[in-house]
Amino acid sequence: MSSSDPKPGTKPGQWPPAPESAAMPPSSWAKKTGFRPKFSGETTAATDSGQLSLPVRARQQETQPDLEAGQARLRPPPVSAVTNGETDKDKKEKPPPPPPTTTTTIPPPQPPPGSVPPVKDQPVKRRRDSDGVVARSNGPDGANGSSGDPVRRPARIEETVEVLPQSMDDDLVARNLHMKYGLRDTPGLVPIGFYGLQHYLSMLGSLILVPLVIVPAMGGSHEDIANVVSTVLFVCGITTLLHTSFGSRLPLIQGPSFVFLAPALAIINSPEFQGLNGNNNFKHIMRELQGAIIIGSAFQAVLGYSGLMSLILRLVNPVVVAPTIAAVGLSFYSYGFPLVGKCLEIGVVQILLVIIFALYLRKISVLSHRIFLIYAVPLSLAITWAAAFLLTETGAYTYKGCDPNVPVSNVVSSHCRKYMTKMKYCRVDTSHALSSAPWFRFPYPLQWGVPIFSWKMAFVMCVVSIIASVDSVGSYHASSLLVASRPPTRGVVSRAIGLEGFTSVLAGLWGTGTGSTTLTENVHTIAVTKMGSRRVVELGACVLVIFSLVGKVGGFLASIPQVMVASLLCFMWAMFTALGLSNLRYSEAGSSRNIIIVGLALFFSLSVPAYFQQYGISPNSNLSVPSYYQPYIVSSHGPFKSQYRGLNYVMNTLLSMNMVVAFIIAVILDNTVPGSKQERGVYVWSDSETATREPALAKDYELPFRVGRFFRWVKWVGI
Repeated sequence: MSSSDPKPGTKPGQWPPAPESAAMPPSSWAKKTGFRPKFSGETTAATDSGQLSLPVRARQQETQPDLEAGQARLRPPPVSAVTNGETDKDKKEKPPPPPPTTTTTIPPPQPPPGSVPPVKDQPVKRRRDSDGVVARSNGPDGANGSSGDPVRRPARIEETVEVLPQSMDDDLVARNLHMKYGLRDTPGLVPIGFYGLQHYLSMLGSLILVPLVIVPAMGGSHEDIANVVSTVLFVCGITTLLHTSFGSRLPLIQGPSFVFLAPALAIINSPEFQGLNGNNNFKHIMRELQGAIIIGSAFQAVLGYSGLMSLILRLVNPVVVAPTIAAVGLSFYSYGFPLVGKCLEIGVVQILLVIIFALYLRKISVLSHRIFLIYAVPLSLAITWAAAFLLTETGAYTYKGCDPNVPVSNVVSSHCRKYMTKMKYCRVDTSHALSSAPWFRFPYPLQWGVPIFSWKMAFVMCVVSIIASVDSVGSYHASSLLVASRPPTRGVVSRAIGLEGFTSVLAGLWGTGTGSTTLTENVHTIAVTKMGSRRVVELGACVLVIFSLVGKVGGFLASIPQVMVASLLCFMWAMFTALGLSNLRYSEAGSSRNIIIVGLALFFSLSVPAYFQQYGISPNSNLSVPSYYQPYIVSSHGPFKSQYRGLNYVMNTLLSMNMVVAFIIAVILDNTVPGSKQERGVYVWSDSETATREPALAKDYELPFRVGRFFRWVKWVGI
């Protein structure tokens, strides 16, 4: 080899010659482009803090390949950022700067003429596009670091979007999310009234759909449905006022959660109630439900006010909350579309309208309000109801010699039997709830009679109350990042869970058929409406109480056709599932540990209950309940059989519930499989020292009227 030949490792024209170095690990697309996923809780601290790019040497030192996630991740430098509600300055005080030192700068060698000069590091510019993703650019022209053909993100229109928080600085919450009003803001009377009506209308489906499902299952009449709906509105108003004043003090509406729907249907379809008929069936089952709800809610109240909830919080994290809440929505797949199929021309139109309003027209604003996104449920319901009314009045569902008000069992003509299903589910005049409802009716306690207490049903409700508490914990944390200065303390969470148990006892006394808990849809509503003031929710609760006293309001809501109810429930349960899975944004969603845990919990939450529900049922067996109620009669034929009938009922019923199986699997795996707090996304709650140091935190969660001064000795339920 001659002396003029280039040395190994160099290229012609390269200056200075590249030193020989060890082989670098294979780079990936993510490492070349600098892409970092927004949904990963590992990367949000650096992204949201707006830090500038690091020098080349620093980036090489802090970038390490993540073999588990399949890409190189950049560890953020120690900047003051909030990750899942915790700031770095809360972990440790910033050390004093080191003394100045004298350094000698050696200028780099100049490249020969004609060669391309190296590109200097430039600050990284970030912007948030229309999908809430952070785009990066390293140069003034948007290039990603070099003068060649850069990898560029598609240009998108910069606008404000409803993005749920991942990590943010506490003093930038309202500004970053463009909240119109914060937690303690008190707008004028007109804005309070308008936004309060908007807030409750956007959650109309969550408030009224549960009683429209359980009352017909109990054999109640249209008048009973109207009375239960009025009672639900009354209890929702009272419990919401109590929660915003003496609970978590967050703007969260309390109501009949879908968490209580599956156990209520299981109790309704118990074998001992199959011999009852008519109104006696409704009142007896309602009294049984009342007794079970009262016992289970009292257990939840003890769980909160005794401080035991603070210990349970150590086991409840996003990897547990996500599959548990998602399993609640997925569990009703057998009820949704099978009932919509009773009248496809009405049900499918209802589903398509709510999808179009919530997705395709969600960005259309009228007077700075996204009316189609906010009012997707009431708008689609009104349009479909009007169309069904026109079809009914024009005789589309009128058949000669057939009366839709005659029970199917009394119909003799085969011609009428053929069209009885279409007339029952497609016509809008089969319900007489509006005409028979009184103008004024005051819901009162024990209106259905004295509750009946059964230990086996009460035990089922006690387990369900734990699931409801897990659901509420996720809602507390997510909503606090939206509207409050910091997440609440463990004591505030325990206080809120205890009050939810107390308010559910009230729901049991009044006879709503379900317990009262924080509605998961609150988080989505706050993120969409940008309204975080508790005064708005309180005024809306007062209006809800007034409406509950007008019997015609309950009669009007009770007259919604059952097919439309099922269509809306398909959308609401899908939203419930998605909101549950959205809790994974606080953890490392790309971690194989979390992926496997969530996947196992979701799969077995569907497979194990299916085994219990199908056990002992032959394909040709004639059951006395409709097909969409068959998953809730497992207590009469489940695989768990012992000499104790009560124990058989409890085990077969609990293990046939999707949410219970998902919770058991997720809480065991998440707390036994090794993983860092950052990977698990452990909820970070504020502590008492932070509350003492920051007056804003105390003002957000302290009890009104100086009530907290009388309970200072109860450390586990205070700030």
